[in-house]
Amino acid sequence: MTLSKKELEILLERCEPFREPRVELEQYVTPAPIAADLLNLALLKGDIADKGVFDLGCGTGRLAIGAYLLGAAEVRGFDIDEEALELAKENAARAGAFVEWVEADVADIEEWCDTVVMNPPFGVKRPGADRAFLTAALRTGKVIYTMHKTTTRDFIKKYIDRLGGKVTDIAAVDFGLPRSYGFHRKRLKKIEVDVYRIEKRRMKDDRGR
Repeated sequence: MTLSKKELEILLERCEPFREPRVELEQYVTPAPIAADLLNLALLKGDIADKGVFDLGCGTGRLAIGAYLLGAAEVRGFDIDEEALELAKENAARAGAFVEWVEADVADIEEWCDTVVMNPPFGVKRPGADRAFLTAALRTGKVIYTMHKTTTRDFIKKYIDRLGGKVTDIAAVDFGLPRSYGFHRKRLKKIEVDVYRIEKRRMKDDRGR
């Protein structure tokens, strides 16, 4: 039986957050309601059930775990941080989700999948970090679901077009960033974020994908 969006949100809320988030990696937990919205959209679009799904920069694993719970045929979560992957494994075990966790830089991923889901760094601490994730996503997936600051919308859309992608959907959401680092002043800071659905345009070098 397919989970409702609310049921999925409740399950994802139970995932443990980063114990010691690394500021240089811009490690923030994806809010459960936003993760559930993104995954529910992907499910309704036919991009989750029975599909191969990658979560790039998976962190604590919410998107990857959610994709499995919604019926993905195979799910892999990639992250460069070994400690984050260990936490993701613990979260997956509690949720009863079977996900392959891979320690890797997104630039080194060579496998292909049907659908990429990701909440990449916004590029605040590492300028250009979001571009590296978009490049990897459009290299490895046919359809991509991703999040970026609304203030960067014009640039992101142009960058996606240059990479051979086509934006089919954009939804603006309020992304709540909990106080995670010593320099944070507020308990919760809200920023405007766009959730994108992107299709990879047919290219001559697609090798039949």
